[in-house]
Amino acid sequence: MTSPETHTVDAPGATVTYDVRSAAESTEPILLMIGSPMDASGFTTLAGFFPDRTVVTYDPRGTGRSAKSESGESTPEQHADDVHRVISALGGGPVDLFASSGGAINALAVVARHPEQVRTLVAHEPPAAQLVADREAALAAVQDIRDTYQRDGFGPAMAKFIALTSFEGPVPADYTDRPGPGAADFGLPTEDDGKRDDALLGQNIITCTHYEPDFDALAKASTRIVVAVGAESGQQLARRGGEAVAERLGTEPVVFPSHHGGFLPPDFGYPGQPEAFAVALRKVLDEG
Repeated sequence: MTSPETHTVDAPGATVTYDVRSAAESTEPILLMIGSPMDASGFTTLAGFFPDRTVVTYDPRGTGRSAKSESGESTPEQHADDVHRVISALGGGPVDLFASSGGAINALAVVARHPEQVRTLVAHEPPAAQLVADREAALAAVQDIRDTYQRDGFGPAMAKFIALTSFEGPVPADYTDRPGPGAADFGLPTEDDGKRDDALLGQNIITCTHYEPDFDALAKASTRIVVAVGAESGQQLARRGGEAVAERLGTEPVVFPSHHGGFLPPDFGYPGQPEAFAVALRKVLDEG
């Protein structure tokens, strides 16, 4: 695998940056890895386990190197259009697409709109709170995070985000009324810096979790869709969201090693098992 070459593609309201790690002799489809709001840097280690394939990563609009010219939320439809433009710039596909977290939500929107561009989608733990049985409480908890961010800033909101995403089981109806952790409990800043442009808390958290995929379009798509969940994710919201997506697709989720960030190396703070994760991903792709 060569060193990555960086390119950009223009989209309405953003300039999207992507990296291409070429494997000149490969006969396999391009492997595109996406997250949201995680940028390309989060996939560097995982990409290294696929030296036999051309691997493409990108920075979603409003993160990393992908400048966004408009404020406010970015929607899954906007992200899907950005990914569509990247795939078109790469030759139009079909690509194999590994998508994690919010990236998995966006990838489902890509497949619903452009199934001809994706051969296999591996959607890893899409946080589809709209689809879980406790949706009203889950969505209210997400809204509370957003409201806290707008009122108090990054630290207090991120503390609530960590608490919700690590909560085991259905979200109780009175969840937002319960006392929760503060910013200091997680070593987060306790003072408000006045900024409201965080990629997660300010741009994607509502539109991502509240999005309901177009299951009619997905059922008609030529794309093979595999939902993956983490072996260590228990009954956390992202795993339950993935299970709900799989159920609506009429499939069984595939269990991948580790947790929600199972492909991440130690320097990301909560290390996964990237080598074992890559083995599982390769197995699913090869079965396609």
